[in-house]
Amino acid sequence: MRVLINGLSMAGAKTGIGHYTAELYRSLLLQTGSDEVVCFPAPLVRRARGIWARIRPWLERNKSVPATTGSDTNRAATTPGGRTFISLRSVGRSLLTRHFRATCRKRKIDLYHEPNIIPFPGDVPAVTTLHDLGVVLHPEWHPADRVAHYSQNFREGMSRSVHIIAVSDFGRREAIDTLGLRPDQVTRIYQGIRPHLRPLPGAEVRLALDRLDLPSRYLLTVGTIEPRKNILTLLRAYCSLPGEVRDAYPLLLVGGWGWNSADVAEYLNSEARYKNVRHIGYIADQYLAALYNGARALVFPSLYEGFGLPPLEMMACGGAVLASTADALEETVGGQAHLVAPHDIDGWREALLRVTCDDDWWQQLRFGAEEVARPFTWERCATETLSLYRSLLGQSDLKAAPDRRLAG
Repeated sequence: MRVLINGLSMAGAKTGIGHYTAELYRSLLLQTGSDEVVCFPAPLVRRARGIWARIRPWLERNKSVPATTGSDTNRAATTPGGRTFISLRSVGRSLLTRHFRATCRKRKIDLYHEPNIIPFPGDVPAVTTLHDLGVVLHPEWHPADRVAHYSQNFREGMSRSVHIIAVSDFGRREAIDTLGLRPDQVTRIYQGIRPHLRPLPGAEVRLALDRLDLPSRYLLTVGTIEPRKNILTLLRAYCSLPGEVRDAYPLLLVGGWGWNSADVAEYLNSEARYKNVRHIGYIADQYLAALYNGARALVFPSLYEGFGLPPLEMMACGGAVLASTADALEETVGGQAHLVAPHDIDGWREALLRVTCDDDWWQQLRFGAEEVARPFTWERCATETLSLYRSLLGQSDLKAAPDRRLAG
């Protein structure tokens, strides 16, 4: 069995999909035995993708107007920067598609795994990981060029897939209901937690925090600042806390600026930064475990998630979690975390106040957190993914008709 996995998302600073791809690929290599897993594209192309990742934020700052409703999904960017952005992506996608097809032929690939939602067109049967349906169901949370790209390519990409991997039971149900798929066409395979995310000795945590010039006590939120992360609600709730609480526990925002984050930036600059909110930006992965270990609690008010990794990562480090009632979060951490409705500012304020002032409740949130996170391993994810590969390739109709499409 020869499987090709698209590793483009591993280039540059990794987002959630980048970490998913890198950890799955690493774990697959440890388990394949006589089978072969090939990472596409070649290292030189991945380096070029890393350069694109660095210039993309500049292009995004100059590109598009947001989509606001489902009827706007065909609206593309209208500014010169937006047209440049779309043209560059279109040319790059065309060149990569040609490279992909040539690689599949040369390496005699049996199955192609696309971990980043929309697969390349080709003659090899594709398995696609569908992390969420946010762009399809909530276009108002995404830039217009991304919505237009999905409008043009998402359904076709799904039709090129012989099977879909969902990363949660919630995501599996959503894919079946929204895309009209049969239950046997979608398999849920949970993501894992990287092994270095674990409880650390206090001295090691303090050393890392000193290197980052961070305080010894703080509240933490992790993720790109974008509409679905609901950061503005968190800032408003935090800024309404008593001054002595904010003085004792600053709020650290860890993550880069994403699309349509001007309202968060404005509130941060006009009010929140004067009330002990600090935007740290992107943190190197080597410091992430210490960052989780040092936090009083992780606060994760997201409106929507397909899986939601940071709350589980915090629990793997033995930490307390305050999370939203988004369906995927209820599924993975709902039995351990304290859940608050995303738009309930009073509920978030009360939870923040209690987790900072009530030591017994804080310890209760921490007790058993590691056990909740323990089953989520990349080894398990790779084992289940390999099993799916082998099951699909064992189907005679798949071998006979590699261009078979998903129904619906």
